[in-house]
Amino acid sequence: MVTRSGPGKLLADTWAVFTREILLTLRDPFTLIFSLLQPLIFLGLFGPLLTGAFGGGLGAPGAGGASTGDTLQWFVPGVIVMICLFGTSMTGSNLLYEVMTGSYERVLATPLGRSSILVGRALKEFAPLLVQGVIIALVCVPFGFTLYPLPALLGLVLLGVFGVGVGALSHALALASKNREWLFWGVQQSLLFPLLILSGMMLPLEAGPAWMQTASRFNPLTYMVDGERLLFAGRLDDPKVAWCAVAAVATCLVGIVVGIRATKKVV
Repeated sequence: MVTRSGPGKLLADTWAVFTREILLTLRDPFTLIFSLLQPLIFLGLFGPLLTGAFGGGLGAPGAGGASTGDTLQWFVPGVIVMICLFGTSMTGSNLLYEVMTGSYERVLATPLGRSSILVGRALKEFAPLLVQGVIIALVCVPFGFTLYPLPALLGLVLLGVFGVGVGALSHALALASKNREWLFWGVQQSLLFPLLILSGMMLPLEAGPAWMQTASRFNPLTYMVDGERLLFAGRLDDPKVAWCAVAAVATCLVGIVVGIRATKKVV
């Protein structure tokens, strides 16, 4: 019997957790199909409202109108970031159920690494969202959305890194809210929507008050949204793409550190 250590054990344990979790999801594909409807509704309702709100620049409101393709080029990346944020922030809700049933304690009794449990669970939440994001982008191509495959792929990878951090933070919040489910939902919802609005994900912040623009600079989601819009537009040389990578890696590292500490307290 070969005992793995170091990166090999981390990858093997992460794959084991991911496989276990994703198989449970695949047994109920209806939830994946249903979750695809929400971003499509956002596109169908917000898209027409925003079409006349843009001038010549990406993400810049103006008096003149813009084509549907211009609007989708600005809006689609924001929707993909949104479904990533919503999905990975729900990691803790599934954990709460496992804590109540006692199955989570059995997972902790295995030799799986704590970081692998966090990363595997977060990737399980992100993987279906990755498929949804690709589907949404392809659906929008006939309506004028231009897809740049390689930069978009890099954008999805950065979203995956960011999603691991968000999932780990959600994991930690669930452990802190053990036996108090209302606390998890209260904190999650109280943080989720302000972060969403202050990132300029759904509406441009350029027309907002100065305090909102200042607050957005302290929001890591702002840098993710800005970078994803540039990547999906095929622009790899903009400094905002580098800041997007920094925000993704920083969120991932903070999430894993906080998540591991929360997990060790359970033992």
